[in-house]
Amino acid sequence: MPIKAPRGTKDVLPKDSYKWTYVENLFREVCSLFGYKEIRTPVFESTDLFKRGVGETTDIVQKEMYSFQDNGGRDITLKPEGTAGAVRAFIENKLYADAQPSKLFYITPCFRYERPQAGRMRQFHQFGVEAFGSESASIDAEVMALAMEFFKRVGLEKLELRINSIGCPKCRKEYNDKLRGYLKEKLDTLCNTCQTRYEKNPLRILDCKNEDCQSQIKDAPLMIDNICDDCKNHFEKVNTYLDSMGINYVVDPKIVRGLDYYTKTAFEIISQDIGAQSTVCGGGRYDGLVEQLEGPKTPGIGFGMGIERLLLTLENNNIEIPKEEGIDIFVVTIGEKAEIESFKIIKALRSNNISCDKDHIGKSVKAQFKYSDKINAKYTIVLGDDEIEKDLATLKNMQTSEQTEIKLSEIADVLKNMI
Repeated sequence: MPIKAPRGTKDVLPKDSYKWTYVENLFREVCSLFGYKEIRTPVFESTDLFKRGVGETTDIVQKEMYSFQDNGGRDITLKPEGTAGAVRAFIENKLYADAQPSKLFYITPCFRYERPQAGRMRQFHQFGVEAFGSESASIDAEVMALAMEFFKRVGLEKLELRINSIGCPKCRKEYNDKLRGYLKEKLDTLCNTCQTRYEKNPLRILDCKNEDCQSQIKDAPLMIDNICDDCKNHFEKVNTYLDSMGINYVVDPKIVRGLDYYTKTAFEIISQDIGAQSTVCGGGRYDGLVEQLEGPKTPGIGFGMGIERLLLTLENNNIEIPKEEGIDIFVVTIGEKAEIESFKIIKALRSNNISCDKDHIGKSVKAQFKYSDKINAKYTIVLGDDEIEKDLATLKNMQTSEQTEIKLSEIADVLKNMI
C-alpha cells in the first residue's frame, strides 16, 4: 500500500500554492505599512514553554499538543501556536533592550492533535503579530486595525470586530471568586473538563463548547461588569481609538479566548459573508506573559489567524485570488543542433530576468507547442537547424499568433524590451 500524508495534513500543490504566496505577500506588505518586522522561531520548543505560557488548563495543553522526548531525553513539543515562541525569542535574544515597542510578525506552521475538519487541520499555518513594550490602549487599537486592513485588502468586507475586556490579575481574582460562587451549585451538571477548571481557572468554563454546559451557565456574571477602574479606563480608550479610525466594532462580553495568558483586551473578527459566522482572527493583550516566562515586566498584545481558514473563507465568498502569469518564453527545438543551441539562448534569457523553459522529455514539435499553450507561455521561439545557420529564430506571440524573425544573437536584448 502506498504511503499517504498523515491524517490532518494536506499537500499544497502548484495549482493552489499561488494563493498561499499571494496572501503571504499581502500580509507582509500590510505588516510593513504598520512597522512590524518578521521573526521566525523554531517549529519545536521545550514542552515546558507551552505548559507555562499557553496554560495547563487549556484544551491545547491538556489534549492537543504533539509532544515527545528527543534522543537526549528532552521533552519537546511541536508549536501549537505562535505567541509563546515569540515571547521566548523576545526574552532569550534580549529584544527588550532595544528601542520599544518591539513590533513583530510571523508566518508559521502550527500543530494540534484535534479532529480534522474544513479549515482546521492537525498541521495548519498561522499569520500572527506580537507587539511588546507598550501598555497604551493605542497599540491594542493598532493591532486590530492591522488585521482589519489586511482583510479589507484581501477582499473580505462583511466582517464584525468583537471586543471585550477580561480584566487584570487584580480584578480577575475577585471575579473568579464571584464566578465560583455562581458555579458551585451547578458543578455536578458540568462536563469533566469544566469541573477541573473550577479551581484553577473558572473563567475558562465560560469558553466551553459543550452545549449542555452553556445552557447551565447562560446567566453567569460577566467579567466586563466586574473589571477594575484601570481596566475600565483602558477599555474605554481602546473604544475611543477605534472610533477615531472609523472602525466599527461590537462589545461582546462573552469573548473569553481559549488561552490562559490573556488580560484586559480580547477580540475576535467574525466573517458573516456566507450567512454562517466564522472566526477568522482572534487575539488580545497578555501583559503578564513575558514575566511569567522569566523575562522582565513587559506588556504585550497580538493576534493569530489561520491561513487555511482564511483561504476557505475567501473561496466560500467567491473571492478569486489573482493567478500567476504564465512563463515568458517557451523554446521549441527541432533537431540536435537546435537542442544544444537552446541552452545558450535560455541561459541568456534567464540572466536577463526573462522566465523561460524548453522541452526535456523528447516531445514532438506539435506536442511542444501544445505544452507551451498549456503553461500559458506568452511567446514561443521556434529553433531548428535552418534557423541556426541563418542566425535567425521565429518568435510567435501565443495570444495573437503573430510571428516575427529575430537574430539569435539579439534575442535577449529584443525580448528584454518586449516583456
